[in-house]
Amino acid sequence: MKNIVLKVQGMSCQHCVNSIEGALKEINVSGKVNLVDDSVEVTYDEGQVSLEKIEEVIEEQGYEVS
Repeated sequence: MKNIVLKVQGMSCQHCVNSIEGALKEINVSGKVNLVDDSVEVTYDEGQVSLEKIEEVIEEQGYEVS
């Protein structure tokens, strides 16, 4: 399992948290949003999903991974 922290722009409320964490859960990725730091800590299996896919899923929710 790999654990990384992504900087994500555009998050501001509980809806943002639910949207991102829910979308990540659908692809078997554990995500923990931190609104104060504009970050998402993700834990994932590199054999199951790529970092690019994780970023794509977050961006599909309307947020920008930087």
